[in-house]
Amino acid sequence: MTALYTASATATGDGRNGHVRSSDGVLDFDLAVPQEMGGPGGALTNPEQLFAAGYAACFHSALKRVASAQKLTLTDTALTVDVGIGPLATGGFGLSVTIEAELPGLDEAAAKALLDAAHQLCPYSNATRGNVDVQINLA
Repeated sequence: MTALYTASATATGDGRNGHVRSSDGVLDFDLAVPQEMGGPGGALTNPEQLFAAGYAACFHSALKRVASAQKLTLTDTALTVDVGIGPLATGGFGLSVTIEAELPGLDEAAAKALLDAAHQLCPYSNATRGNVDVQINLA
C-alpha cells in the first residue's frame, strides 16, 4: 500500500493518564482513565473515545462514498460508534465495536446493503476485521 496521507501523534506522560499531541498541533490534550476502569474520568478524553470518533467519521465517509457510487443521495444520516474495552480470556485487553446507523429514507434491505459495502471499504473496518468484534445495526 502507498499511503496517501500519514497522521502522526505522540503520547507522553503516564499513558492513559498522559497527554497526546498530533504533529500539527490540532490535537493537543490530556487523557484520563475512565471512572469505569478505576480512573478519575472527568472532562478528559481517552483512547477508546478517540478510536470511536475516528471510526465513526471514517465509516460515515465510506457510507457516503458507496451511496454516491450507486447514485443515491443520503440526507440526515448519522453513525454512532461505541467502543468497548475489556479483558481477554487469553490475557491482555481487547476491543469491541458497535456501529449504529441512522439512514432515513431507505428501506431495511437497501440500508443493510449500503452498510455492508461501507464495511468493506472503510479502512477502520479493514484494520479491525478478524481482530475486533464489530456489530453493525440500523437504529
